[in-house]
Amino acid sequence: MLDKVLIANRGEIALRILRACKELNIKTVAVHSKIDVALKHVKLADEAVCIGPNPSPQSYLNVPAIISAMEITGAEAVHPGYGFLAENADFAEQVENSGFTFIGPTAEVIRTMGDKVAAIKTMKAAGVPTVPGSDGPLSDDPQFLKNTALRIGYPVIIKAAAGGGGRGMRVVENEQTLLNAVSITKTEAAAAFGDGTVYMEKFLQNPRHVEVQVLSDGQGSAIHLGDRDCSLQRRHQKVIEEAPAPGIPEDARQAVFESCVKACIQINYRGAGTFEFLYEDGNYYFIEMNTRVQVEHPVSEMITGVDIIKEQLLIASGRPLSFKQENIIFRGHSFECRINAEDPVSFLPQPGTILAYHAPGGNGVRVDSHIYNGYSVPPNYDSLIGKVITYGRDRDSALSRMRNALDEMVIDGIKTNIELHENLVRDPEFKKGGVNIHYLEKKLGL
Repeated sequence: MLDKVLIANRGEIALRILRACKELNIKTVAVHSKIDVALKHVKLADEAVCIGPNPSPQSYLNVPAIISAMEITGAEAVHPGYGFLAENADFAEQVENSGFTFIGPTAEVIRTMGDKVAAIKTMKAAGVPTVPGSDGPLSDDPQFLKNTALRIGYPVIIKAAAGGGGRGMRVVENEQTLLNAVSITKTEAAAAFGDGTVYMEKFLQNPRHVEVQVLSDGQGSAIHLGDRDCSLQRRHQKVIEEAPAPGIPEDARQAVFESCVKACIQINYRGAGTFEFLYEDGNYYFIEMNTRVQVEHPVSEMITGVDIIKEQLLIASGRPLSFKQENIIFRGHSFECRINAEDPVSFLPQPGTILAYHAPGGNGVRVDSHIYNGYSVPPNYDSLIGKVITYGRDRDSALSRMRNALDEMVIDGIKTNIELHENLVRDPEFKKGGVNIHYLEKKLGL
């Protein structure tokens, strides 16, 4: 078992990791920027190290500072959480080359899955269903581009191979705009990601966003923890997630589960991961694999009883998986609402001091948050300040508990998006289940 873990993150996920470490009697090191000295996990960790000024490049993205902190504290491993360096292959490689353990997959796997073209090729080879596309990078040959688009069928979408977070994408409706769209996307990709490689896929009109949670020990064993529906999004950013995904035929669901588990074994995946799909008309289409823990991992934990962070720590310690697939029993339904420090109408970030905070409670209610009375939300980082998670024996009871929880929650001193969530969990179409990825933006008039 690992003896000491450095937590290379902040906020609610850093506190979540710390709690899992404490359950396993693993000592913790919290690294933080100057402004984050008052974070809850920093106060609770066995040791804390300031690694730089407030801007992320000088602190949470400062690889030499993080590795130095591991050296001076005697930490054996680093947990990157999500965001920041979590999917940075160079960071994982430097950690391992420095004699430490990276809690996640190998740098080689992170690189492969981070390159969308390479990831799609890898998934196709493993039998995972993919979106019809160019099956490789796009050249500058106009005839090749036109033929590829005709083969796929309009509308198509041009995507940056190194893109992410909804950036580096352009939809093309017809041949007249194709060449210009490819050229512009290449230029934007090179500027934003340092890599101008782009590829082409069929643009699905009204898909849902469904993802599959997996755990794999890198020793030949892998399992899935079911699926999640993350279709309620604004500008490609998830707002509410639920597990399991409602209204999907069981045979289609099981087939994609099996293909994801097979892929994990074929690529010798290690740790927690998520296969993201677009789902439309009974078909799954792979879009990417996240080689880290997801923000929405709690809903999978609620319906399976598996602690995903603890499993990450055990796998990084060299242990085989704690569970076999037949041990995983799916029960009930779970929702998660992301609580952000932002204006509920304009969505602009709202940093400031929390003057009053009351977390909701009751049966089937969980809150993952690092905030407290008097905590000041800094302007330097993501606006996520917590997650409200509910569980029920079925979808209706879980949603009813979420309505109650949001009504109970109090955060004064700053604006939050609680009001938006209160509206969404009462929305008639969302209550039915199965809305597509465009539903929220249409509802908001964006």
